[in-house]
Amino acid sequence: MSSSGGSRGPGRGRPGRRNDESYVLIGVVAERFGVHPQTLRLYEREGLICPPRSAGNTRLYDRETVERLEMILTLTRDLGVNLAGVEVILDLRARLSRIEGEVTRMMEAFRAVAADHAARGATPTPPSRALVVRPRAPLVRRGG
Repeated sequence: MSSSGGSRGPGRGRPGRRNDESYVLIGVVAERFGVHPQTLRLYEREGLICPPRSAGNTRLYDRETVERLEMILTLTRDLGVNLAGVEVILDLRARLSRIEGEVTRMMEAFRAVAADHAARGATPTPPSRALVVRPRAPLVRRGG
């Protein structure tokens, strides 16, 4: 993302931001995506985006916010999803991302325990006590 027409500096909106991250202003983002700045403010009021702010309370659109906005516009313009649907989709994506992270951490822990057992020469767990992953069965709706 280009910082031309934008500002550079720390945003107060999110902790942990790097000071060298580039930002663009609302007008630049609005022009780039062909939307009115009021549309971007609406998305912010609805909680769909949360651009960091400068010390003077100016919205500073970082790369993450612009990518999220691009997803919102794709859902609304190209796929016809309303804002309530966009909110649900974005929430589900965030949940999925958190779950994927948890699964990754669990798999790493499992591999570490397995490697530790292998290094000790431990005998494998008997099959009756083993963890078994079963494939998902399709949901069946019963008539009634």
